[in-house]
Amino acid sequence: MVRLSNNLLGILNIVTLVLSIPIIGSGIWLSRQATTECEQFLEQPVIALGAFVLLVSIAGLVGSCCRVSWLLWLYLFVMFLLILLLFGFTIFAFVVTNKGAGEAISGKGYKEYRLGGYSDWLQKRVSKHWDRVSNCLMTTNICHRMLEDQSTAAQDFYRRHLSALQSGCCKPSNDCQFVYVSPTNWTGTSESSNPDCGRWSNDPNVLCYRCEACKAGLLDSIKSNWRRVAVINIIFLVFLVVVYSVGCCAFRNNREDNSRWGNWKM
Repeated sequence: MVRLSNNLLGILNIVTLVLSIPIIGSGIWLSRQATTECEQFLEQPVIALGAFVLLVSIAGLVGSCCRVSWLLWLYLFVMFLLILLLFGFTIFAFVVTNKGAGEAISGKGYKEYRLGGYSDWLQKRVSKHWDRVSNCLMTTNICHRMLEDQSTAAQDFYRRHLSALQSGCCKPSNDCQFVYVSPTNWTGTSESSNPDCGRWSNDPNVLCYRCEACKAGLLDSIKSNWRRVAVINIIFLVFLVVVYSVGCCAFRNNREDNSRWGNWKM
């Protein structure tokens, strides 16, 4: 007789197996829809994650329902490693995103971003890959959209809420004291000690993509996304611990049943 824990583990793995299908499907869809470098590197980890969840779910399902002890043992081993990795990543995500925030500017609706305020690990990572990342950002037209949204009058622009990327990459730093012409066109001389002022260009293909503020804007976006992922990971960890506990009970049941049948045959 199959025990309750085996049935419950089978049901939980059916749920995760079904969830893996849209994950794989979304990765395939991304690979076909990708038109920029920003999108092209997303589909591989998504497909890999979906395939991993699918295989682990099948192993747990077969191991629990068919009482295959060795397969269930392998399933529990992989689940244990997954729990450890997920726990480690969650802690790491909270640590590296603990620093950094936008600086509110008096009379402005947007914030300024400073690269030095973020964790050293994130700074090194974004600086190492900045050529690729900046080229990717240029293809997204995040700055061009500023010209299309609402009024382009100076008083209206200063009251706008800009995203971290738009504030860091699409306009000069407030330190530069440049004169506003349009959201992506400013005049003035780079007398400020802030090196970003000398990097600013009205060329739509340059703007402030070479600025430290642009890197900081990206890091602020990464920080927000990682914090959301970390919170979701905590919920997922609780689910995995429950599944792992049920799996341990099912594994014990399998061993007891196999031992009982073995003794009966003797």
